[in-house]
Order: sequence, then C-alpha cells, then structure tokens
Amino acid sequence: MLELGNKVVYQVYPKSFKDSNGDGHGDLRGIIQKLDYLKGLGIDYLWITPVFVSPMNDNGYDVADYYRINPKFGTMEDMDDLIAGCNERGIGLMMDMVFNHTSTDHEWFQRALAGEREYQDYYIFREGTPDQVPTNWQSKFGGAAWEYVPSLGQWYLHLYDVSQADLNWENPRVREELKKVIRFWKSKGVKGFRFDVINLIGKDEVLVDCPENEGKPAYTDKPIVHDYLRMMNEATFGSDDSFMTVGEMSSTTIDNCVLYSAPERHELSMAFNFHHLKVDYEDGQKWTIAPFDFEELKRSEEVV
Repeated sequence: MLELGNKVVYQVYPKSFKDSNGDGHGDLRGIIQKLDYLKGLGIDYLWITPVFVSPMNDNGYDVADYYRINPKFGTMEDMDDLIAGCNERGIGLMMDMVFNHTSTDHEWFQRALAGEREYQDYYIFREGTPDQVPTNWQSKFGGAAWEYVPSLGQWYLHLYDVSQADLNWENPRVREELKKVIRFWKSKGVKGFRFDVINLIGKDEVLVDCPENEGKPAYTDKPIVHDYLRMMNEATFGSDDSFMTVGEMSSTTIDNCVLYSAPERHELSMAFNFHHLKVDYEDGQKWTIAPFDFEELKRSEEVV
C-alpha cells in the first residue's frame, strides 16, 4: 500500500511553466530542463495538467485524442523523455485524465455526429425537438447543459462547455476504451493519475428535471460511481501498490470523499474537494462573495 502521508506532489501547468523554444508557449522540453530544480525541491510526484491534442477551449480539459500529444507542448518523444527523466530522479509523473467528457473534436464524437449509432452511444444523446430541452439541468459554465444537433434531431449532454460532451459510462465499450487509455500511459512509465471531476461519471438512469441546485443531485456522487471506480482500479492500476491516484470531486461531500479513498474499497488513493473555497460564497452562490469565515473553513474539512 502506498504511504501517502509523506509524499509531496508538485503541480505544473505546462503552458506557462517554461518555454524551451521561444515560441511563447510552455512545453514538455521546458519541464525536462527544470527536472533537477524540481528534484531539489524534494518533490515525489510531478502532476502535469493535460497535454493531449485539444482545441484548448478549457485549457486542455477538452481532450480530442488521449493517445497523442498536442504539438504546442511537443511530441511523444518529448513525453517519453519526460517520463524517463522523472523516473531517473525518483519522481513519479502524474498525468491528468479527463474521463467525464471529451472534446466534440474527438473522433468518437465526430463519428456520432456522422450518424454512427455505435458512437452515439458513447455519449448521452436524447431525442427531441429544438424547443424541448431534455432536462432543466444547467451547465457548470452557464446556460443549459444540453445542445441540440439539428442534423440528428437529438440533444447531447455537456455538463461543462458546449464543446465538452459527456461520456456515457453506462456503455461498457466506453469503460473499456478508457481502461485502455490508462494501460497505455501506465505502460509508458507514468506513476499516477489525477482524474478530473470523476464523481460526475454516473448519472441517474432516467434523466428528468431536477430543480435542486441546477440539477447537480441527478449526476453527482451517484452510487454507481463507486462501482465504476472499483472496476477501473481492478482492471488497471489497482495491482500496483506504488501507483498514486487522486480524484477531483465536484460538489461532493466529505463522507463521499472518505468512501472514494478508503483503502479497503479499492477505488482511489486520495480525493480532493472544494469545500474550503466556498467559505466566502454568499448563500452558496459561486459568483458572489461574503466576508471570510475562518471557523467555517475549519469545519468544512472536518471528518467525523
């Protein structure tokens, strides 16, 4: 079992970390050039935000290809050198995996738009007319969480940007595709994964209006998420006691974070949430501000 209490994880946003070729855009070679410096800081893991092919509508969290490196950041050879350089220095490279959704530029979604039923089932499409939104859920980026595709006569779900279509985890083919992604990068020597908004991958079986909190209860921390994570754990990284995983949890509860990270449940190594960021929200509203409450900050992270 990986001992997490004495591990230091250092996050790098590659785009702004170091530009190795003078094009004004940080890159993988820039990170490689700073590995000795990072080692000197005493870090154990280096977490890099997504460097996959992406239109960058959401800073790389809109992945168009899980197997290719965005040319803005470099090449696969650069990525291999980064992994090797980290491993030589006793640093584990942690990659950011976005498995709740893909970019609408992804081949899977493009094939869905082309009418291939197999790939339409990779996403969450619903029949309808332009004036009949499937549910009243709101996108976390504002506006409706559904987008209409006139050529298909269907709506697709996007809990985030309209260019980030939610994957259908109920489809076993989707789950197998994502397991293959994990195995691919793990085989290259990656030592950890940070899973983006991973507690949203399970939605209600029947999608209906949910007036509470912009629809969040219909797709947040559903029990099936724990099943999906155990499946992923058992099929990929779970047999490696040195592997580190962390789940980013959106609008979660502390109790659920405990479940996601309990060793005996075989889901994730750790979870992190955003309760501490909400201590200056007015009436729980994201875009408002209230006087900072230090006592609430302490209470927000208590585990009973």
